[in-house]
Amino acid sequence: MGQGFGLPTALFAVKCYVAAMLALYISLSIGLERPYWAFLTSFIVAQPLAGAVISKALFRLIGTFVGGVAAVAMVPPLVNAPELLTLAIASWLAICVFVSLLDRTPRAYMFVLAGYSACIIALPSVDAPGEIFTVAILRVQEIGIGILCSSLVHGVVMPGSITRLLLSRVDAMLGDAERWSRDAIATTPVPELEAERRRLALDVTELHQLSIHLPFDPSRLAPRVRTVRALQDQLSMLLPLGAAVQDRLENFQSAGGTVSPEVTALIDDCRAWLAAPEADPAERHTSAEALIARCTALEPEAGPETSWTEMLRLSLLARLGALIAVHRDCRDLRDQLITHRRQPVTPRVAELLGGRRNRELHRDYAGAARGAFGAFVTILLGCALWIGSGWADGSTAVMLAGVFLALFSAFDNALAPLKGFMIGTLIATVLGAIYGFAILPMLDGFWMLALALAPVLLVGGALMSSPRYGGIALPAMMGMGSPALLAATYSSDFASYANGSIAQLVGTWFAIVMTALMQAAGAHHAIRRTIRAGWADIAQRANLMRAPDVRGWINRMLDRIGLLAPRLAAIGEDSGRPLYDALRDLRTGVAIGELRQLRLDLPPGQGDALTEVLSGVADYYRGLDPDLPPPSDPTLLDRIDGAIAATADYPQPAFRREGTLGLVSLRRNLFPEAASYRRAA
Repeated sequence: MGQGFGLPTALFAVKCYVAAMLALYISLSIGLERPYWAFLTSFIVAQPLAGAVISKALFRLIGTFVGGVAAVAMVPPLVNAPELLTLAIASWLAICVFVSLLDRTPRAYMFVLAGYSACIIALPSVDAPGEIFTVAILRVQEIGIGILCSSLVHGVVMPGSITRLLLSRVDAMLGDAERWSRDAIATTPVPELEAERRRLALDVTELHQLSIHLPFDPSRLAPRVRTVRALQDQLSMLLPLGAAVQDRLENFQSAGGTVSPEVTALIDDCRAWLAAPEADPAERHTSAEALIARCTALEPEAGPETSWTEMLRLSLLARLGALIAVHRDCRDLRDQLITHRRQPVTPRVAELLGGRRNRELHRDYAGAARGAFGAFVTILLGCALWIGSGWADGSTAVMLAGVFLALFSAFDNALAPLKGFMIGTLIATVLGAIYGFAILPMLDGFWMLALALAPVLLVGGALMSSPRYGGIALPAMMGMGSPALLAATYSSDFASYANGSIAQLVGTWFAIVMTALMQAAGAHHAIRRTIRAGWADIAQRANLMRAPDVRGWINRMLDRIGLLAPRLAAIGEDSGRPLYDALRDLRTGVAIGELRQLRLDLPPGQGDALTEVLSGVADYYRGLDPDLPPPSDPTLLDRIDGAIAATADYPQPAFRREGTLGLVSLRRNLFPEAASYRRAA
């Protein structure tokens, strides 16, 4: 959404208004009992991008249907046992919240809807359990009308294109990535490069989120999702490769190595190529292959007499060649995205598209369980207070509290959006009172109602497009869909309106209180869990005896880095140390994958030294503490040095090269301050 107000904002506001009025008109015309649900839904699913509207609409429709089925299954058999019914509703909401927090894509909205739709249908129906099926059917119908109207208006009338946004973001990402790689291999260190490069993790995550909506984009030229997935994989490789080249170059120079004129010229040519890669795929492939061949030709041979500086030079040139290859692949995949043909634009693209399509994401089971438990307790305690007080509209308060806990369970600090909802609800209460008891009594017919609502709905729709005001504007617009305002017949019952408004405010307040109690220090705990998850992953991977999944590992670690960055910013962490450790751990996991693959390829008996190293790495990561600096482990360093000596004696040149590359990377990642390697006499 845009940051400012202009023509796109005005167009979005008009489309929100038209969709809401269309949904309300259809609902009133066919005699639905709760036309305000169609009105509310049209605002809830509104998005400036057509693909996002359609996907969110589909997810909402599925979630509402499943929630209705769950409500119908729970209420009739348990209505005479309020304790069991409360337990069933709370458990259902908790399960849905748990699954949604593990999914962590726009698809998670479907599970959230399934959870709180059951609350919305079941809780107000406990006094009339015989009508639960009718209520569920009507709710699905009303929601469906709102979804269809919003999808029709936003998806057909001058639709915003996910494809256009995605392609523009890809161009920006590739430009940034090429600049970061160019700076990484500069002979003079570039300040703030590490901080800038971390944005790549956020970029890859953004691509993943956009690709979820891509199949729903109405554009006939929408790229295929598997092409976006392949591009994500290649972008993910740039971070460890660029960091490795930078580290080897700096350490090579600090260790006393002299960069030869040939290597200097090669680096200059690589930087020039990254600054302006050829537009034609064939020319780009030819120039990239020439640079890669020069890297290979300048590599020193690994062997018993290879010095530490030569090993660093070998690692530098090998990683540089791989970096150029990945940048070429990224550009080829970008060309595939913009082509109108389905055939691969290059043979290399055909290979890349044949790989795995799904992206590996970090899953925080403890965090998901915590969010689910918060929703569970909120429903239990809310129902106890409602039943104990005997307040007729207490079900509305409990229902809203459950809705809010489900909606904001993924937030580390859900208090901010909840306070926005409280402000928006207060605004809607005042506006609703003015409309309901000062303006509506003077109106006659739907068109006068639509004209009277236009000023508020148009302003609210415009504010919804603003990140600053959207969190207040959306609940304000939802509040305008009060049953006292939008019904088949006008009602002047102020007491009913006031009671309902108080229930909404109490429900929001109760959600704020429960969130404050259940999610205290959420960001700090989430940071610790994320860091520990990466360490546990490395410890487990180090001892596995099967082929490594390097791309899956990189995707998970980039996802963790993308989660850490906003959480550190939220708590005011400026040191960047946890993020630095995550980047180091990312490179360590890649080196572990290389050594595991080499161990599988070696003849029996030649991989014992690698097994000792990998076992030591697993023990090292199991002993780490997020609150303490990494401990020194001279035993592990000795094992790595011993393995370097052992691999230098392999009779196969390819195995010597791969072993040296993996072990040098591991040594530099875990012991960057250690003295240069020297082979024992």
